Amino acid sequence: MFNIPNQRQIVAGVEKLLQSIKDDYAKFNNNENMRKEFNEGLDYTVGKKYIKIVRYGPNRSFPSVWGFVAMEPDAQFFEGDILMAAGWSKPARNQARGNVFSGYDIEWTGPKYLR
Repeated sequence: MFNIPNQRQIVAGVEKLLQSIKDDYAKFNNNENMRKEFNEGLDYTVGKKYIKIVRYGPNRSFPSVWGFVAMEPDAQFFEGDILMAAGWSKPARNQARGNVFSGYDIEWTGPKYLR
């Protein structure tokens, strides 16, 4: 039997992904104030098809999209697939960069590029 994750499971996977992003940033920058600012500026919004992960600057300024996570399967992707951003409101749909349930290789700057 095929087990389809529900929205709560996908959001829990995104929460773990956010922690991985924060951990990677901590390796990059040892300034405690900057790490705190980065961690507080990392957020996500849940949409119909995707969860958008956003990085904000100080005082929620200068937002940029870190990436997207698929909420539902389609012809090309599974739920939980991590996608790079093609723009503010849509993901790059060329290939998944990992999955919040089965593993991923990311950096604090975004999902890794294809090799």
